[in-house]
Amino acid sequence: MIPNPSEEKTMKAFVLRSYGSPDALELTTVDRPVPGRGEVLVRVRATSVQPFDWHLMRGEPRVSRLMGGPLGVRRPKISILGADVAGQVEAVGEGVTEFRPGDEVYAMSKQGGFGQYALVPAAELAPKPANLTFEQAAAVPLAANTALIALRDKARVQPGQSVLVIGASGGVGTFAVQLAKAFGAHVTGVCGPRNVDLVRSIGADEVVDYAKEDFTRLGRRHDVVVDCAGSHSALACRRVMTRRGTYVVIGGKGGRWLRPMPHVVAAPLVSPFVSQTMTTADVIGCTENRRNLLALTELIESGQVTPVIDRTYAFAEIPAALRRSEAGHASGKIVVTV
Repeated sequence: MIPNPSEEKTMKAFVLRSYGSPDALELTTVDRPVPGRGEVLVRVRATSVQPFDWHLMRGEPRVSRLMGGPLGVRRPKISILGADVAGQVEAVGEGVTEFRPGDEVYAMSKQGGFGQYALVPAAELAPKPANLTFEQAAAVPLAANTALIALRDKARVQPGQSVLVIGASGGVGTFAVQLAKAFGAHVTGVCGPRNVDLVRSIGADEVVDYAKEDFTRLGRRHDVVVDCAGSHSALACRRVMTRRGTYVVIGGKGGRWLRPMPHVVAAPLVSPFVSQTMTTADVIGCTENRRNLLALTELIESGQVTPVIDRTYAFAEIPAALRRSEAGHASGKIVVTV
């Protein structure tokens, strides 16, 4: 664990100055941020690593650099990555009245988690679930928010419906399985052989081992398909959907230039021409992060949702944590103690 920053108001952080591998991250001393109006300075106790982080780290897919988002054309716009933050309030800016120093909080900050301190708009910050550690809480914001948007907002899952989660053992998938069950659905999870027991243990009524069976050939129909893996095309997934079903794509296999963009974009392009709803879950553009975190907190504190932790790394091991995430073999979330 890195010691607390000195009285010079500095902190330790992994800084990204150019696109590249995890080796491009430099552990260095930087100025500690100062909260402005409406902002909260959080002492980060834990963060997580996930595809969002390493896509930004590598600047891939490269076509995204031309789309005006968080990727710059030649260099990253974000110097300190880390979209998930769990910690304690250190200081508040002008106009912030709902938080005070010492409060335990968590947030989807889109940046800053790979440092000892992070600035978060107060409007996006929520109290940490009382029954979670900082490490568990850091596993929640981006992944669980994505699953919540997919199931509650896009698919509008109702009790008694059938939900298929493709990639059920991953960071988003493990939350999707639990949320679908919390909403009263019958859940089928698709995963690899080593994660069958895990997916069943978090509430899946049925589990399909993709090494043994192709879920598109089983003849079962589902009201909702949440695709976290991108292993099959949107058109192929239509074969397992009811006539008025909803397909929500979360992501797909990455690539240097285009992927997973074609897979993600294909769903809404196909939607006007078929009876089903084909859509995406845009968590990055979401403006209701705090409301969503509060809803997730209720589900977590009631015991209906529990973060699944693949492995915990020390702060100095963030590059190693990113390598594990890039390898694509994590079961649940990879978290980091800061």
